[in-house]
Amino acid sequence: FLIIIQRNLLSLSDFLHKEIPHTGAILPFEAELSRVLGVDLERQGDEIPVVLTAAEERLGAAVAAMHSIYKNTKANVVFTIVTMNDTADHLKTWLSVPRLKSIKYKMVLFKPELLVGKISKNPQTIDAAKPLTFARYYLPLYLPDVEKAIYLDDDIIVQGDIKELYESSLKPGHAAAFSDDCDSASAKGIVRGAGAQNNYIGFLDFKKEAIKQLGMRANTCSFNPGVIVANLTEWKNMNITHQLEHWMELNTQDDLYSKTLAESITTPPLLIVFYKRHSTLDPMWHVRHLGTTGAGNRYSPQFIKAAKLLHWNGHYKPWGRTSAFTQVWDRWFIPDPVEKFHPVRRHAVDK
Repeated sequence: FLIIIQRNLLSLSDFLHKEIPHTGAILPFEAELSRVLGVDLERQGDEIPVVLTAAEERLGAAVAAMHSIYKNTKANVVFTIVTMNDTADHLKTWLSVPRLKSIKYKMVLFKPELLVGKISKNPQTIDAAKPLTFARYYLPLYLPDVEKAIYLDDDIIVQGDIKELYESSLKPGHAAAFSDDCDSASAKGIVRGAGAQNNYIGFLDFKKEAIKQLGMRANTCSFNPGVIVANLTEWKNMNITHQLEHWMELNTQDDLYSKTLAESITTPPLLIVFYKRHSTLDPMWHVRHLGTTGAGNRYSPQFIKAAKLLHWNGHYKPWGRTSAFTQVWDRWFIPDPVEKFHPVRRHAVDK
């Protein structure tokens, strides 16, 4: 009798190994057999690739973002997490907590040597020049066999079904879609201390000859690259990564970026390469500037509730003390099991 039982279990295990994708290198697959089986039956269909970065000092942000995405969709989401060697083990431990173990993911270690000779050593931008901020430039390296993918900054919370964002249409010949700054709900009101953030002159120095030669209009509406829907086939065909690296290298030689936005050094090359060559996302899929002064007065609680994706770009992050709408972020934050990451709070965390 026991031999028969053992043979049946081995056959079932072998079948499931073939039929059900792994949820990440956290625990032995067999230890989570029943849980994975139940979840995956609800999440049939084509994979939706979502790329995020995970920096050690912001790891709680990436976890909260993934949690919000996963819980608000029935789609077959697979995360590609770009991180560094010193963070991988910490993240694996965090993603092994019960509420996160069903999430499917793979990790990719970012290679800082990719950026050698491409980042200015200007002390004003040294804090912004952290390697993972440039991970979005290299999307096809992480997903070589994927045609379409989503990239998200870590300081976001998704309240809508990520499948809807994934299904955003891109015009023929466009490698990416962004949400434009000028006409979106996020652009209403003044973003203090950020310069002319809604157009190209806020990011690029139009007095420099290399910028002049491009023939771009300085008042062109900019876009925010914290949310990207990318056609990776077009990205590779147009050699977008090489183009971005080219402008990074030129900036180290001629200081092409505007001085008003030193913290946004990843944006200028994207603005150049995608000038009038990108599609537009629904603005409700990128409600941003929540990390800037006055954000709490700019948006009503009803509008924040209706937004499908919230982005705390700016100095004030939702895991800090002074950010607006931190209670929304708190709903998705899961405490660090090794207690390295601690949000600073003025209010009680919603349970």
